[in-house]
Amino acid sequence: DRKHYFYPDLPKGYQTTQLYHPIIGRGKIDVPLPGGEEFSVRIHHAHLEEDAGKLTHPAGREYSLVDLNRAGTPLIEIVSEADIHSAEQAKAYAQELYLLMTYAGVTHGDLYHGNMRFDVNVSVAKKGSKELGKRTEVKNLNSFKSVERAAEYEINRQIEILEKGDFVTQETRGWNDAKQKTFSQRSKEEAQDYRYMPDADIPPVVLDDIVIESAKSAMPMLPPKYREKWEVLGVDSSVINALLQDKLQAKIISEVQDASDEKTAKRVAHWFASALVSDEEKGAGSTTVNIPLESLIELSKMVEKNELSSTAAKEVFLELLAGNKSSAKQIAEEKNLLQVSDEGAIAKIVDDILAEPASQKAVQDVKAGNDKAIGFLVGQVMKQSKGKANPALAQKLIRERI
Repeated sequence: DRKHYFYPDLPKGYQTTQLYHPIIGRGKIDVPLPGGEEFSVRIHHAHLEEDAGKLTHPAGREYSLVDLNRAGTPLIEIVSEADIHSAEQAKAYAQELYLLMTYAGVTHGDLYHGNMRFDVNVSVAKKGSKELGKRTEVKNLNSFKSVERAAEYEINRQIEILEKGDFVTQETRGWNDAKQKTFSQRSKEEAQDYRYMPDADIPPVVLDDIVIESAKSAMPMLPPKYREKWEVLGVDSSVINALLQDKLQAKIISEVQDASDEKTAKRVAHWFASALVSDEEKGAGSTTVNIPLESLIELSKMVEKNELSSTAAKEVFLELLAGNKSSAKQIAEEKNLLQVSDEGAIAKIVDDILAEPASQKAVQDVKAGNDKAIGFLVGQVMKQSKGKANPALAQKLIRERI
């Protein structure tokens, strides 16, 4: 179909789109919130269309720049229902939609270069009213922060207008990131203003059941399935959402879970979560980590067997993450990280620590029933052994001597 409008980003005067027969019909997306709650957003439809150009408005200048390099390239536009009720929800929805699209391979997800952009429609109404007021559309937001801030600004702007007794103008607005405010671009047209008509130059494409089933079978695991699979790990939802920011790391954790056990998968998940601080604006790309499953499983087993402390294991993990091709055990040996479980060697350190004047208060506290004080003594043993003593064995020997 042809959608007609006149604006500098569309020199030919119409946009090729889908009004009457969109490629995807109705649906629903469940969106997790940072606090662990969840809400649903209904999808009205998704349609294919061609992209327009990019307008840039230099600060303080009386002109705008038009970049037509992306004009005519195909895109998919997802239209959601009015089920989002706050700026926080708008941001969470944008993030979840982004994850779904990148995991499915619909987009590379480079937000900086506009691989995925968000248009936020804002409409406010009095509390309890079922009828929404006039809406404005803030277009071409290219980060999750800008989605949240633009929505927040526009909500407050419209409330202020209505409280003054004025009327909200239905229009398209832009977002000025430097000033953190929206600005008017053009009046918002209704559907009839676009003079939609079928495009006679493009023949219809019929997607039969065979094509649809083929697409379904080729679909990779998506974030909701990862969350469902990782429920048994007992990992906090905020950690899971951070892990999902990188497709490859999510895949590795899932494969460790399949090849080993839940305890190992949980340990590996926490290693990734602590090592890879998620940048929400980077999105679900890949940090190009590709650690062999055998190395991760071996590293976890070394912790279980008390061959490595948790701290030392993280150090070995970072080496693997940096591309070290040696086995976990080889790295631990090279870095002199293997835990000392020789009872005689640890007993000597324990005796030295307990004989020190600085330890006497902690010794008396333990004798008086203050079990927390033993942590100080174990810490001193770990310090003197440079982190290599088996802490469980050290604690056992301390208790025996006290």
